[in-house]
Amino acid sequence: MLLLDHYRSSALPAALAAALAADGARLRVSGLSGSLAAALAAAVFSADSRSVHLLVAPDKDEAYYLANDLETLLDDTALAPDSKRVHIFPATRRRPYSVHDDDETSVDSSVELRRTEVIRQLATGRPLLVVTYPDALAEKVVSSRTLTRHTLQFARGGRLDLDRVVELMQDYRFERVDFVVEPGQYAIRGGIVDIYSFGSDMPFRIELFDDTIDSLRSFDPVSQLSARHHDSVNIVPRLGADAADTVTCTEHVSLLAYLGAADVVWLHNLMSVAERLDKLHADACARHAAHTAPVARLAPDLLYSDSSDFLHQLLRCRIVELGGSGYFTDALRFEAHAEPQPRFNKQFDLLSRSLSDYRDRGFRILITVSGDQQRRRLEKVLPSDGLDIVNGQLSGGFVDHDARLLCFTDHQIFERFHKYTVRDLRQNREALTLKDLAELKPGDFVTHIDYGVGRFSGLEKITTNGHTQEVIRLLYKNNDTLYISIHGLHKISRYIGKDGVAPVLDRLGGNSWQLLKQRTKRQVKDIAKDLIALYAKRMASRGFAFSPDSYLQTELEASFFYEDTPDQQRATVDVKHDMEATAPMDRLVCGDVGFGKTEVAIRAAFKAVADSKQVAVLVPSTILAFQHYNTFSERLQGMPVRVDYLNRFRTARERAALLRDLEAGRIDILIGTHAITGKSVRFKDLGLLIIDEEQKFGVAVKERLRQLKVNVDCLTLTATPIPRTLQFSLMGARDLSVIQTPPPNRQPVETEVTTFSEELIRDAVMYEMSRGGQTFFVSNRVENMDEMAALVLRLVPDARVAVAHGRMDGKAVEDTLMRFLSGDLDVLVATSIVENGLDIPNANTIIVNNAHHFGLSDLHQLRGRVGRSNQKAFCYMLIPSYSLLTPEAQKRLRAIEEFGSVGSGFNIAMRDLDIRGAGNILGAEQSGFISEIGYDMYQKILAEAIDELKQSDFRDLFVGQPGAPQQYVRDCTVETDLEVLIPDDYVTSISERLLLYRQISELTSDDDVDRFRDHLVDRFGPLPDPTRELLLTVALRRCAKAFGVERLVLKNDALTLHFPSDQQNPFYQSSHFQRLIAYAQRHAATSRLREKDSGLTLRCAAIQSVRQALEIIQELNPESPGASTAKPRSLPAAPGAA
Repeated sequence: MLLLDHYRSSALPAALAAALAADGARLRVSGLSGSLAAALAAAVFSADSRSVHLLVAPDKDEAYYLANDLETLLDDTALAPDSKRVHIFPATRRRPYSVHDDDETSVDSSVELRRTEVIRQLATGRPLLVVTYPDALAEKVVSSRTLTRHTLQFARGGRLDLDRVVELMQDYRFERVDFVVEPGQYAIRGGIVDIYSFGSDMPFRIELFDDTIDSLRSFDPVSQLSARHHDSVNIVPRLGADAADTVTCTEHVSLLAYLGAADVVWLHNLMSVAERLDKLHADACARHAAHTAPVARLAPDLLYSDSSDFLHQLLRCRIVELGGSGYFTDALRFEAHAEPQPRFNKQFDLLSRSLSDYRDRGFRILITVSGDQQRRRLEKVLPSDGLDIVNGQLSGGFVDHDARLLCFTDHQIFERFHKYTVRDLRQNREALTLKDLAELKPGDFVTHIDYGVGRFSGLEKITTNGHTQEVIRLLYKNNDTLYISIHGLHKISRYIGKDGVAPVLDRLGGNSWQLLKQRTKRQVKDIAKDLIALYAKRMASRGFAFSPDSYLQTELEASFFYEDTPDQQRATVDVKHDMEATAPMDRLVCGDVGFGKTEVAIRAAFKAVADSKQVAVLVPSTILAFQHYNTFSERLQGMPVRVDYLNRFRTARERAALLRDLEAGRIDILIGTHAITGKSVRFKDLGLLIIDEEQKFGVAVKERLRQLKVNVDCLTLTATPIPRTLQFSLMGARDLSVIQTPPPNRQPVETEVTTFSEELIRDAVMYEMSRGGQTFFVSNRVENMDEMAALVLRLVPDARVAVAHGRMDGKAVEDTLMRFLSGDLDVLVATSIVENGLDIPNANTIIVNNAHHFGLSDLHQLRGRVGRSNQKAFCYMLIPSYSLLTPEAQKRLRAIEEFGSVGSGFNIAMRDLDIRGAGNILGAEQSGFISEIGYDMYQKILAEAIDELKQSDFRDLFVGQPGAPQQYVRDCTVETDLEVLIPDDYVTSISERLLLYRQISELTSDDDVDRFRDHLVDRFGPLPDPTRELLLTVALRRCAKAFGVERLVLKNDALTLHFPSDQQNPFYQSSHFQRLIAYAQRHAATSRLREKDSGLTLRCAAIQSVRQALEIIQELNPESPGASTAKPRSLPAAPGAA
């Protein structure tokens, strides 16, 4: 980075490096500001090719900011894990000797991995920059000797006995699983061994040829695909100080024991570090003395460092103290002359003058930015002469008078919050939980499009004409069994109806299913007609085409406090694009709570106002109207915009004056509850309607909105879209933008479902008060609200507690919420009125009583009330007992715990479909059909109905739209007696085989097939012949369907193609039919064309493989997409490979 290049040649770093060359060096540096300390440390480190530099920050946040600064300065972020020079050494965050102390899962595995990774890297003797803080230093680590003794090494070309691997993994308490996803797991599949070490960011894949290691690769635990080749790898078991029972590790030492006399320790205040260590050690001693568990635990002195232990180890090293006062009176003193980046209050003319002044005084000017978007914004508002804008985030800007350097950060210029980034394994778990939800398990209800509702009973092998085949076994009424070919898997969908209500199984051979399907299709067509008519009306009506962005728009967006996430940026662009089009916008922005949907709405509203149009913002609650009013007013301060709000708290006089101003066009943006849809509210020129949380409004309000929407641009915001909205959007009748990226490093809310406990309530409230925060206590029984408030007061007498619920006087509720908002209350005991978008950054704990009575989206919204700042947030869901809950409630609570990380609102909506079943798109009258046929099948029939309507009733509307070529058949069924399957000895897990079959059924192009083939080879080894043939059937079915084949039978060494039975099908007037006739004439000796009542068939003899069948289809239809014959793509060759 340019900044580091500048300091490499500066006087102060050179002087520090020279002074640190002496044994026992003691230095003190004062006068530092912003990220200058990080720049000095990086410059000294880069001049010293031998030493380890340990930087002790005052606390966790400071440590992560410092580590991020060092990574930016040294360009460390792009390096592979083993090549990184900057490492963070975190604390486990576990209370010593807690009740869960023997539970290995109670320490986050990503934290355990970071700690082990650091000691493993230190043991190699490489020069490193390790950043830590007192809480992490307090916890001892295993000694270098123990680490070496228990580290396993594997090298390419070495020998490996699988039985010995299993033995070692069991000794080290690794868990054997089908697929490795977390540290401490291993899997064996044929000649492939996967192991997730505690000393590496990614798991390793060891591929054997006989008993020789043929290949070593690291792989992504979510996709399970290889990322890099290695010559050798080290496997480190769980060796934390808390894992004394995992392996025989009796020797624990301070992290500083890994440092030598030539290594350097940088710290801010040595005495405060020592005091913190003593406090943590005393706490551990007190807990150990009170420890009553039957399992014996190691003494605190063996697991925790105190100040004497720390100082004993520290004094061996070379030390740099940062700050004015220090511990060592004889330290060499160095003084920098720096000052922090000044505030310009977003006054860019003032900033420009200041930069010009510094430039004239001979200063070099650097501005660090978070990305190209910020660079472009700055280039628009700042003079370009003598200014270097560099990519890379630093935590704080500074002016260094000695080095004649000015370094500003973009987030301070725009007054934005800047958050450090942390690598985390949680998203891996969430991705895998989602995969697990999609899996079919024996006993699950399924719907087959031809046979109706049955029960999935697993996979089964059968033999046909001497060939083994794998089929899906379905059970129907009276235990009738139906075997379905794996090629027909796309016709089966998991039954999703009302939870807890078992569907009625259909009878094989009966006609009830066909009648139900026809009836559903008729009804669905009526709905689809309404849906398409609505879409057509919107497309046909001319809305207002807004102008491109003005300079004021650019200035507004540049002043946003946070940095735009990629999703937020995309949503903003989508909304503006829709607004600039002539057709009215109808866009749904789905984003998790606190992910910046309101900012997208503010930008859209300002764009509308810039073209002299009015904006209506509809919100579900009174307090939210007021809060949105404050947010909009604050963001649009200084802009020529008048914002006002309408709710039931406005007096009659205020309301009358407001309505007059609105009709006269003097109000630009009106925010309000459903009152703004009333007949008395008249806009002069409404151009944009913004709806927040549409699912909260009643049918009458929605109907009024639908009339408004036809020629007014409409933007809907929602945190958890209800299934109906989601369904509507996913079908393309409404445009959808999803904001899934959390704001920079918003931490997941720690979510715990637990039985009601007074002790937990007391501890949670007291902990929150101890850090100056506030707590929500949510209970939905108005009758006992006062009782709950009294309970909190009894448990925590010092707490300031108040009650708020819907039956109170509106003004009283607002007063209470305003007191909570301004920090005058510690605990708010309330009903779920707090759910609707309240934004209180200081409230970071929420306790939900009787959580099983809440819906999934309600729980998600409630949890979203906390964790809106950079503080760690907690959510406790209290229940009477798991055993007393309905299966539906248990599923709901499991889902909310599973999706604990920020950004899971969309996933929760998908899960909500699963749990509640779905209503229909335009109303509830379809729910009966859905419970009979299942949600997925309903979607398929709906899509079919819409396609048919596009081809018939609405043909003119969709004509000229870019679309797929002419389709003669909806599907092509493939039947074969050849051995086309995934053998058991290739993929042993039945659930994984089924998942792979499902993925194969969803492949749509040659590129998809190529990628899938590569994935199989990477994960399971070279493809067996039956699996090669199976992959060829994907192209066979696709080409046959494109040509017009309804059914393809490849049995008894012959291929029979069945064409549409309907003589009116356009196939018989097409060039495809002409080609079919020509083919039959050309190959009269081996093929035969016949017409029966069931339709036309072509039979070709002597066809013994899928490839031969595919060649015939390709000859019939040369333009059809061909089969993929490409060889598997692979990773770059391993180093040293031939």
